[in-house]
Amino acid sequence: MKLADLATGPDWIVWIVFVIFAVVSIVLLFGHGSWFISGYNTASKEEKKKYDEKKLCRTMGVGMSIIAILILIMGLFENFLPAFFVYIALGIIVVDVVVIIILENTLCKK
Repeated sequence: MKLADLATGPDWIVWIVFVIFAVVSIVLLFGHGSWFISGYNTASKEEKKKYDEKKLCRTMGVGMSIIAILILIMGLFENFLPAFFVYIALGIIVVDVVVIIILENTLCKK
């Protein structure tokens, strides 16, 4: 069974999701777009002063880029990838999110 056998919706949805993730990750990689980061955009000024905003944005941008690349791979190679790749992708995303959370709370603090 291939990954394409599991797909029930139109393919253009995958490409729209990829474009959204790619654009957001590019904005974050340039050190802008802190309003995309949940929790940071609602924090008080005192709480925001504890973090290096550029590092925080870039860390989130790298994490989002990994997810965007994973979506691109799944979209391009859905006819070749086995169906269990969904579980591999899910594992990669969970590890990515955990690493992002750890880096945000250690590396990105002033």
